[in-house]
Amino acid sequence: MDIMRDNYCVIMGGGIGSRFWPFSRENRPKQFLDFFGVGRSLIQQTFDRFNQVIPTENIYIATNKNYAALVKEQLPEITDSQILLEPTRRNTAPCIAYAAYRIQALNPNANIAVTPADHLILHEQNFLMNIQKGLNFVAKFPSLLTLGVRPNRPETGYGYIQTEEGGTDNIQKVKAFTEKPDYELAKVFFESGEFFWNSGIFIWNVQTILDAFRMYLPEIANRLDQGLDLYNTPGEAAFIEEHYPVFQNISIDYGIMEKANNVYMLMADFGWSDLGTWGSLYDISEKDEDQNAVLKCKSLFIESENNLLTLPEKKLAVIQGLNDYIIAESDEILLICKKADEQRIKQFVADIAMKYGEKYL
Repeated sequence: MDIMRDNYCVIMGGGIGSRFWPFSRENRPKQFLDFFGVGRSLIQQTFDRFNQVIPTENIYIATNKNYAALVKEQLPEITDSQILLEPTRRNTAPCIAYAAYRIQALNPNANIAVTPADHLILHEQNFLMNIQKGLNFVAKFPSLLTLGVRPNRPETGYGYIQTEEGGTDNIQKVKAFTEKPDYELAKVFFESGEFFWNSGIFIWNVQTILDAFRMYLPEIANRLDQGLDLYNTPGEAAFIEEHYPVFQNISIDYGIMEKANNVYMLMADFGWSDLGTWGSLYDISEKDEDQNAVLKCKSLFIESENNLLTLPEKKLAVIQGLNDYIIAESDEILLICKKADEQRIKQFVADIAMKYGEKYL
């Protein structure tokens, strides 16, 4: 038997990416954008990466129904049946549950890698070796595996993982998860050397994750269990349309990973960045002698340091006297925001909706 046939991937690509506003907008979120001018969007790069170790027909895209056309346009390699359409946004736990039920209907032995669509991986071969190692591990042991990354700074935008002593082959049992700490706690975590960033990339056998849903999120499992005869049939869409909107809005981290006792972490080193924030983009961008990073446009910095600047390609910006700022223009929107306050961008977007309606979202 070809073990690759038991390996699947679910790419989660349904978010709005509001922390990357104004580049990421509701009608074309960041996962569908080519940030680096390489000719492939983030979701296309994620697909390309996993397609090296997982058959094309075993890769599923879970996304909001509003983005079905975008997914088809950018990933013509996959069929309509490989696009799992969420009727409404309910965070990662319902999304992962839906994907698991669909894949179980096709292959009850499936081992599944679950990944966001918007991550940057610098060392691809290392990454693929880690994914293969993880798939082999969960095929043998009924565990929920997460990929952990050693922090290189105190970061308040990521969750953190603490592991127990021991373990083999860079896989350790997880002692505790901590979701997005404040800066002081993130600093303690970073300096202790005992904590890892939660990459948000998970690997498990389909039976293991479904058992976890039935134990820790039974209200989701009980509803999805009612459709066991419908998955991968024409009746699936109507069933999901009816039940999905009543699911609890909860992440897989809060709903399962923080509660389960069979959670393990694979210590991974592959040049990972969650492109979830302007700050993460700044960290990986080339910088001048004053630590200013510029994407796409032309610039002249005067008495300015540690800024991130991105404007349309033909524009020139002259920046004087700014330190530690994000300056970003997209279409008719200009954002100027302190880097230290970028977590407030979501609130800025909400305020704009209140004042001007949804035109600028």
